Amino acid sequence: MTEPVPTPRGASVPDFTSRNQHGETVRAADLRGRPALIVFYPWAFSGICTGELADLKAGADRIAATGARVLAVSCDAMFTLRAYADAQDLPFELLTDHWPHGAIARSFGVFDETAGAALRGSFAIDPDGIVRWTVLHGIGEPRDIEAHLTALAAL
Repeated sequence: MTEPVPTPRGASVPDFTSRNQHGETVRAADLRGRPALIVFYPWAFSGICTGELADLKAGADRIAATGARVLAVSCDAMFTLRAYADAQDLPFELLTDHWPHGAIARSFGVFDETAGAALRGSFAIDPDGIVRWTVLHGIGEPRDIEAHLTALAAL
């Protein structure tokens, strides 16, 4: 098995189409014109994921100041993501990568074939759709959300 290789800095954001927790269609092209932060996480309702997304929620004011759109992506079904977003009162969009299973995570180079879920990959995207910052952690390795906020502020 080959190791995942995330989309590199300087590359265009991979093309994708998904639905958010409300069933609304979200496309990569929708990210143009403002910064974006795409955060892949393995599973809704799991401990590390819940902690990371809570940290992003706590940084909502700092994120808003950058004008960035936050998209958190997992292979969970849309209805699971709706329940999760509601239970955690998350102020950003959760995108489903349920079907075709893991297609978005694969296109970003962060899908773990053995686990059948996304690794903890994060991507700061500039208003032109170019990846300007990225970080990749294993499923059991929490990310430093402060680094995400710093990356967004630098866009």
